[in-house]
Amino acid sequence: MSKKRTIITVAPTGAVPSRKDNPNIPMTPEEIADDVYECYQAGAAICHLHMRDENELGTMNKERFEKTVKLIKEKCNIVINLTTSGQIGATYEERQAHLKSIRPEIGTFDCGTMNWLNSTIFENHPHFLEQLGLNMQEYGVKPEVEIFDPGMIQTSLYYIKKGILKEPVHYQFVLGAAGGTAATVDDLLFLLRKIPQGSTWSALGIGKGHIPIMLATIALGGHLRVGMEDNVVYEPGILANSNAQLVSRAVQFIKLAGNDVATPDDAREILSLKK
Repeated sequence: MSKKRTIITVAPTGAVPSRKDNPNIPMTPEEIADDVYECYQAGAAICHLHMRDENELGTMNKERFEKTVKLIKEKCNIVINLTTSGQIGATYEERQAHLKSIRPEIGTFDCGTMNWLNSTIFENHPHFLEQLGLNMQEYGVKPEVEIFDPGMIQTSLYYIKKGILKEPVHYQFVLGAAGGTAATVDDLLFLLRKIPQGSTWSALGIGKGHIPIMLATIALGGHLRVGMEDNVVYEPGILANSNAQLVSRAVQFIKLAGNDVATPDDAREILSLKK
């Protein structure tokens, strides 16, 4: 009997954490590419990428995405997952230009608007989401439907019915963001019961919810996302020395649970990615 294969996605940078939070966060295209390769060697099958500008602020600059992806593809065959939400205030066109240019295997589809970090609005207007979903179909990009609160699942069901999203849908539960659902096992279970049968899913817990959500996700049969976008510490009071360190811990947990760590090609099969 074959073992279950668990996918590890690494999110090395994000749009929010700074070097003040952890000096080991990769920021430049070269740093991100080198970091992703180390994570691939450690066991990551997918990389979820954000870009930073010259001032290390989040940016949707198409050229930075293109350069980073090119450098990564020269090193390994890890699955590329590109954010569409890396810069507050970016236009609809800026949030999608890199998808059209690069045609990554996965791109994020943030299924609703929310208060963000108690300081601003994370806007995902219905007009944008309909345009994004149809463009992803045209470009051959698999949407990763990011869920920050329960209402976003209901929105995804509407888009499935309308044909904006195609089944099987892949969900990413993002738990613990200020303004969204808390990173607790109870909340994860509640969300998980709402998604359509046959969907694939992954989960993460930001900050102190990181380990409990990781362990619960493995036990419940989901996939994992780790990395300094979501968690800059390795254990209380100790900063992570690299994203690969966080990937290696996830590998240990997966193997202790009796599962296999999915390869990039395993991930392509599990998530029904286009060749």
